[in-house]
Amino acid sequence: MRLISTSIFLKVLTVCAFIPTTGNLAYAQGKAKVTALKCEYLVNPLGVDVTQPRLSWQMQDAAQGAAQSAYQILVSKDSVALAQLGNAAVWNSGKVQSSQRLVGYAGGALEPFTAYYWKVLTWNKAGQPLPASSIARFETGMMQRTNWRGTWISDGNSINARPAGYFRKEFNAAKKVRSARAYIAVGGLYELYLNGQKVGNHRLDPMYTRFDRRNLYLSYDVTSQLQNGTNAIGVLLGNGWYNHQSLAVWNFDRAPWRARPAFCLDLRVTYNDGSTEVITSDGSWKTHTGPLVSNSIYTGEQYDARLEMPGWNTAGFNDQNWHEVQLRAAPSQNIVSQLMEPIRNVEKVPARSVRKFNDTTYLFDLGRNIAGVSQIRLKGDSGTVVRLKHGERLYENGHVDLSNIDVYYRPKDGSDPFGTDVVTLSGKGTLEFMPKFNYKGFQYVEVTSSKPIKLSKEDLIGYFMHSDVQQVGQLNTSNPLVNRLWWATNNSYLSNLFGYPTDCPQREKNGWTGDGHFAIETGLYNYDAVTIYEKWLADHRDEQQPNGVLPDIIPTGGWGYGTANGTDWTSTIAIIPWTLYMFYGDSKPLADNYDNIKAYVNYVQSISPEGLTTFGRGDWVPVKSSSPLEYTSSVYYFVDANILAKAARLLGKQDDYSYYSKLANKIKEAINNKYLNKAAALYGSGLQTELSVALQWGIVPDELKARVAENLAKRVAADGMHLDVGVLGARAILNALSDNGQAETAYKLAAQNTYPSWGWWIVNGATTLYENWNIKAERDISLNHMMFGDVGGWFFKGLGGIKPDEAHPGFANVLLKPSFVSGLTHMEASHEGPYGIIRSAWKRSGTTIKYKVTIPANSTASVMLPLQAGQAAYLQGKAVAATLNISAGTYEFVIR
Repeated sequence: MRLISTSIFLKVLTVCAFIPTTGNLAYAQGKAKVTALKCEYLVNPLGVDVTQPRLSWQMQDAAQGAAQSAYQILVSKDSVALAQLGNAAVWNSGKVQSSQRLVGYAGGALEPFTAYYWKVLTWNKAGQPLPASSIARFETGMMQRTNWRGTWISDGNSINARPAGYFRKEFNAAKKVRSARAYIAVGGLYELYLNGQKVGNHRLDPMYTRFDRRNLYLSYDVTSQLQNGTNAIGVLLGNGWYNHQSLAVWNFDRAPWRARPAFCLDLRVTYNDGSTEVITSDGSWKTHTGPLVSNSIYTGEQYDARLEMPGWNTAGFNDQNWHEVQLRAAPSQNIVSQLMEPIRNVEKVPARSVRKFNDTTYLFDLGRNIAGVSQIRLKGDSGTVVRLKHGERLYENGHVDLSNIDVYYRPKDGSDPFGTDVVTLSGKGTLEFMPKFNYKGFQYVEVTSSKPIKLSKEDLIGYFMHSDVQQVGQLNTSNPLVNRLWWATNNSYLSNLFGYPTDCPQREKNGWTGDGHFAIETGLYNYDAVTIYEKWLADHRDEQQPNGVLPDIIPTGGWGYGTANGTDWTSTIAIIPWTLYMFYGDSKPLADNYDNIKAYVNYVQSISPEGLTTFGRGDWVPVKSSSPLEYTSSVYYFVDANILAKAARLLGKQDDYSYYSKLANKIKEAINNKYLNKAAALYGSGLQTELSVALQWGIVPDELKARVAENLAKRVAADGMHLDVGVLGARAILNALSDNGQAETAYKLAAQNTYPSWGWWIVNGATTLYENWNIKAERDISLNHMMFGDVGGWFFKGLGGIKPDEAHPGFANVLLKPSFVSGLTHMEASHEGPYGIIRSAWKRSGTTIKYKVTIPANSTASVMLPLQAGQAAYLQGKAVAATLNISAGTYEFVIR
């Protein structure tokens, strides 16, 4: 299993690295340690079903020049033996002379339902052993489909039946339980209960996939929730994307997999005597409908508290009026573990204010735009109907305005209102309601009731829901607008991360491919989201047609295979795995998707044999100027062919490397022959997007880059130091400028606060990014969109200068090229990459700049200081060159 390039595997970190002649060069054995052990990018995961899971770690050592010279991995089924004796009965890698910190398991075949314990031994660059890591674990799941014992079951209702299905079964645990694991696969969404308590804290499981081609299952440790004697299992099923009943232009209701929600469950109980019992989903279960009378991932949820069944998921409940279940076939033959960060209620957002219109109408304001749900406390007479309408905007009269987000909804009647939860009260005390199988994008909640009710500001709270990825990026500058813009960008990124990247959390919830790759660097600089993207790439493989074509939105129920689903959008199949390789140093995403990238490029070549293509959507939502579709589509065609050639070389496919390198050069030549005016150093008519994409994606000949960038800066100045781009130009323009000597102009664009600009949104109260530069546009005006979001990543690249090195990816060698722009007095950016935290911070005082950097242990950096005429750089009082290599450690440069 090839994880990273051979050059990284053999890389000797001390070559060409600057190590100070003073300071602590000794390795502090008591402080150096191995940390951050992960399996498949997760901490101690359950349900691993890959045969060669990836194991990774970090070396934590503050000593200057700290580096790993060798490692040894030990894997055992016995944690005590591994801890005390170093017994690695399953796999002992032996001592491997390498700085590598990402290794594929290479022992014997892993067994299903088995806990494996592992630790790492490392040696520093002097060959001295460091303390062994703590012991980590991973536990395998099914490993293969034939290990499932349960049967898929449903309630037998039609796909149009609105009430959700409740399921229950009792069983007896006659002996003392040592451990118990629940494995559940679902078509639709679910909540699992044991003895009345919900299992886990995830939301909206399982993640959305092409259900007729791949289904995900979840694994839980439920040992603590079982009791001796009688136990009860409860399952509540929601529709999700599997049985989409709401009607919209995207034809979700016509998905080929559509069916009534169903599930398969195995509860494996291991007793103290070593025996195992498996309680499964089968014909003995019972089902009924209940208070959840309607649920739609797209619109909202409806709950009738009068139909509640207290204790339905506990032992001893009287279910004699419940019905038999229906046995079903699995939705697909490909059932795999959901090994990824789950969706959770991550942040509680209290209401900032409440406005009472009258005794039946209240407006709650969270003070910020989020994706998620509201939770409300209600008390009133039986039969009182309460509606909670969620939106991003208000009419002038103060009521919620849905006109910007319900435009693609096509309801057949008024029974399924958009963005609205409907609760019917029972009159029995206080009800606390929060939807289970829906989420929305909103800032405001308008609560209306059929009878008077009393509400206070404390009665409603919002929950910001998203894939619960770890934050790995931090930014702080002397400009509050920049700081606020970075925060708003992250809010939009997370609002559009629900097991796959989406365009918006309210109007569509679609996995638009373009939005996904426009924002991937922003995502990865700020969040450890690799598991989400690897899952989404699997969705790409499921959706790709035999001829290589991909749809605009992924996953899809069928919409998106048209004429515009071309290179500028569906280049995700190449750009996403390449970017993961750059940020993580892991070539597996490229290997997994290599054939798909190749099929895609081959398709574009078949319809565009001369090198230029019109297969694309274009520079969507531009300010005022439109770039030629053929030009921008051909640039992305080049990007795809170029990535394919690089992947071929990396993976040892020499013939492919030769072929696709020539193809990439042919495309570049065709673009330059038609669109480049060499004498004027201009592309096309010299629009911002035309110049930006050529610079960003490597189309410009080396000898013309500086002049093209100068012309781009002049064009921006001629446009009043404002943007005149759509999504393609927004992805490229800041990088095109700052990478080519025009960082001052790039910063002025990023920090601009008048229309059109990112900052214009912020000064007008935005807490997320918008879909349109024009806040008052009549269409394309979602207020929580990520397609203009590259700016959040540019702050790390263009100001902090933190970039991965293609020759040594995964930040094994960090490229540090900061920009000391005049508009800031200080800035600090940090990113926790695979090796640890990288910091890049600078502060200006008069004519002196102090630049402080931290490079984590076992990695190096290439520093490029942007010295102006008459300036010199100093390190520890000694003059140094503007370009130099440094080893791990903390350094402070003085520029004056």
